[in-house]
Amino acid sequence: MAEVVLGLASSHTPQLSTSADFWTEHGARDRRNARLLGPDGRYHSYDELLADADPALSAELEPAVWRNKFDRSQAAVAALAARLAAAEPDVVVIVGDDQHELFGEDGVPAIGLFTGDSLWDLPPDARQLARIPPDIRAAGWAAHADVPDEYPVAAGLSEHLAGVLTEREFDLTVMSRQPDGRGLGHAFTFARRRLGLGPAVPIVPVLLNTYYPPNVPPPGRCWRLGQALRAGIESWAQPGRVAIFASGGLSHFVVAEQLDRRVLAGLDAADAGAFEKIPVELLRSGTSEILNWITAGGALAGLAFHLVDYIAAYRSPAGTGVGMAFATWERNGV
Repeated sequence: MAEVVLGLASSHTPQLSTSADFWTEHGARDRRNARLLGPDGRYHSYDELLADADPALSAELEPAVWRNKFDRSQAAVAALAARLAAAEPDVVVIVGDDQHELFGEDGVPAIGLFTGDSLWDLPPDARQLARIPPDIRAAGWAAHADVPDEYPVAAGLSEHLAGVLTEREFDLTVMSRQPDGRGLGHAFTFARRRLGLGPAVPIVPVLLNTYYPPNVPPPGRCWRLGQALRAGIESWAQPGRVAIFASGGLSHFVVAEQLDRRVLAGLDAADAGAFEKIPVELLRSGTSEILNWITAGGALAGLAFHLVDYIAAYRSPAGTGVGMAFATWERNGV
């Protein structure tokens, strides 16, 4: 039988994969965003956030502070990569959000599974690149290869999980063919691009719609989805070592430290009830990727949670930025 041997979670923000010299440009991009989700669960303009911001945030914007936080983030990524390599998984189940990459306006499932033999990372073409802001383009190496890159899929496990989840009354979209011209999203390529997952190790992408209402699963349901994934993995007849990776988060594009700490505490305690109480309006925009962590937390309950680092990476005086977090779940004694 298959067994879950490791859990990992990491932010995948472009801010993590550009030097601190680019953080000013990331902050400048926020000034052009008219829908910045504040810690109050409401959308604001940059100027509205700036008017209410704590003046003490200016201390978070010093070059030395940025360099220190960037260095910490790289050390955390390296720690996760080392732990993944040491675990030697046969399969990695990746819980991530598709941001109109494989899916689009013709259909966005709340929960999707892929049962084909492989998926392809397709780098953006010249026209697409021209539309990408320079600071995002600078982090593109962490999201896409320069040429089409194949990712093997553990199709048998994915199909088995689809059956188990359906039996547990989760409605899924299952597809076995990659849509023409659409590539694997950055939430899923991050495991190879930044965590060093070997190209021969198959993945099972769990495609969670966190971004696009109205069919975004609420946090309590995401926890239960994770529990069902764990049951499916452990009931798979084929022996194998399985790692689970939650990709994305935490709060962004406005740092919400209180919410981030609340989520991390709930994961540490494996407290399903803690997530039932989080208002869904707090989990929108980029902050919605917390749902990937909650899903993984449900799947990994019973393993020891370890917070590698949490970094409130502010990038503007209005409090914009990313709550970058990095964590593992491991068996006691491992």
